[in-house]
Amino acid sequence: MAHRHIRRGANEEQDAAQLKLGEEFQNAHCLFISELNILLEAQRESKDHSGENRPQTNVLQKTVSYVQSFSRFTNRDSVREVRGYEFSLLAKDSSLSQFEIAQLANLCCDDSEEAKALIPSLHNKIDDDRLQELMNQMLTIKKFQG
Repeated sequence: MAHRHIRRGANEEQDAAQLKLGEEFQNAHCLFISELNILLEAQRESKDHSGENRPQTNVLQKTVSYVQSFSRFTNRDSVREVRGYEFSLLAKDSSLSQFEIAQLANLCCDDSEEAKALIPSLHNKIDDDRLQELMNQMLTIKKFQG
């Protein structure tokens, strides 16, 4: 568990397993790695079209490499479909947080047991059958992406 110093000398405990992500992440919109990949690709294309020749920083190069390696959904339509499905799930089952939904899409687990092992905060929030349904839907989208 990480501790961080906050106002008035109090320590705020952070623990992703319990969704204690810190105050700044309370209502944050979480991107999928695949969405970040699309954004970075669009930024690169924009620079190419504008003729901008600024070299990429080392951090940006590593970030691009990371998102390309771990992006589970490779085209915009697949990402859009997963995001739409995730938002409909969030609307139906408001007990899941944005962070949990993003992690489910980023990890794209094969089964609910694996998902709950990797995202401990899912325990007691969603039953295995419902979670498996979600995993199957994402795997189907991944399988049939262009």
